Amino acid sequence: MAAPRSGTGEVPQWFYEDLVPGRSFDLGETVVDGAEMLAFAQRFDPQWYHVDEKLAADSEYGGLIASGWFTASLFMRGYVDRVLSRAAAAASPGLEELRWKAPVRAGDTLTGELHVLDRAPSATRPGLGTVQLAGSLSRRGADGDLPVLQLRFRGWFARRPT
Repeated sequence: MAAPRSGTGEVPQWFYEDLVPGRSFDLGETVVDGAEMLAFAQRFDPQWYHVDEKLAADSEYGGLIASGWFTASLFMRGYVDRVLSRAAAAASPGLEELRWKAPVRAGDTLTGELHVLDRAPSATRPGLGTVQLAGSLSRRGADGDLPVLQLRFRGWFARRPT
């Protein structure tokens, strides 16, 4: 069996054993790039409120809003940069919850968090454990942080070699 690798292919620092319930990770901050937001929507989610500035401006949205899938991609980038790049990641069996809580717009500053909820050794793959995780993105504003994305999912992580 090959040696465990981080999500980016490097030698990992963190293993299943390090991802204990209650542990939290700061996923950093990102400013939503309007050109990236629009290009993503044009390619993957070309609904009018994501791609048509005139229609969006004349709507209840008051302007373009990001595709929720683009917002989820911003979360994923923070997760890779701040956690998976260091962890012995072995893919994910999937999402359990995904909620878009508020619109995201070009220029918004988003902050991300990740929390370890639970974990269990794999019953069928002895070298792995399953970790239940909760993540969020919030928009930073003058009145505090407003949640814009909430998700709960599981990840597989390699057990520490003995």
